[in-house]
Amino acid sequence: MTDLGELNRGTPPGAADPVKALLHRHRDLCERAVDPLEIAAGLEAHGITDRTAARFRHRDVFSLAEELYARVPRAGETPQPAPTEPPPGTGTDRTALILLPVLPGALCAATVIALRQTHGQTRLYTAVAGVLAVTLALRAALRRGPLSSLGPTRSRTATASRTCWLIGYALLGNGLLGTAITGGPDGLPNGTAEGDWPLTVAPVLALALSCAPAAWTVRLFTVHARRRLRSSRGLEDLAASVRPVLLGTFALYLTALATLLTASSALLDEPSAHAETLTLGALLFLARLLTVHGFTHAPKVILTLTVAAQATALATVFAARLPGCAPVAAPVETLTAWDPAALPALTCGAAALTLLIHASRTLTRASAHIPPEQPR
Repeated sequence: MTDLGELNRGTPPGAADPVKALLHRHRDLCERAVDPLEIAAGLEAHGITDRTAARFRHRDVFSLAEELYARVPRAGETPQPAPTEPPPGTGTDRTALILLPVLPGALCAATVIALRQTHGQTRLYTAVAGVLAVTLALRAALRRGPLSSLGPTRSRTATASRTCWLIGYALLGNGLLGTAITGGPDGLPNGTAEGDWPLTVAPVLALALSCAPAAWTVRLFTVHARRRLRSSRGLEDLAASVRPVLLGTFALYLTALATLLTASSALLDEPSAHAETLTLGALLFLARLLTVHGFTHAPKVILTLTVAAQATALATVFAARLPGCAPVAAPVETLTAWDPAALPALTCGAAALTLLIHASRTLTRASAHIPPEQPR
């Protein structure tokens, strides 16, 4: 906001040419832009609103951006507006859009089938190979296509590690928590729901299968948001038109995930952990949607807090075995007695709601929809 404050002080309302000072301050942005929409997004990112645009004798930021774009000399070049949607894909583009998002779910389903047909040491080798294959497929899906991010490598690594914890908890956490409260575990998980350390496979399978609808709905949101960017005449108008698209995309993904979870639970003959799985899916989807559009800080912080809450809950159960420390596990034991899935449902649900509120404010801004090849 410092830029905006200095600009407002340095450009009095009665100046002969108030746009000239603005052009001088943002010349790099105006010269780099391929159309006025990128200038409008850049101005908004610097804190300039429709109300501020009135100081420069324009009704909104988009009108101001058009004048700035027209004033920049381009040596006789005839600028061509950026396409509303990405151009028709080549074979490689179609692979990134259709095949790669399907791969994690397909490999996860194959791994589950293989685990049901094997025993002993062979089951262990199958599980290791399956986890490795699904991880590599998911990594490929997140590096190409609609789910890809141009964020820093360190941020991507941090988010990935927290995501692995949350998915691991969905697979092993409830079983470990329930066993720990009763004094266990007495051994390692054996890959079944009947063992000393039960596994819940259906939520993880549903989440892996939902990678495909997640990619397609993210692309749907991106395309429609950029269309709204071109048709809107003001930042408030843009926010009002993009917000229903965001909520509709979110609801569409949750509907797909609920359908996949119901099918997975029926095929694997496991209870449908809808509350736990839907809240976790909502959290991961929103975190990825924000990351794709360049907002990496909030997802990293929220995922970290969620992981910390779940890890702390597990730690208190084991800490309660120390002399005089039994009361520290009382809240977790009470919550688990009410519903074993209450802990992940509450932690992931609160985190997902926080990210949804954040996304409804950030992803409805013009600056969130600059094409990824352009610097933000």
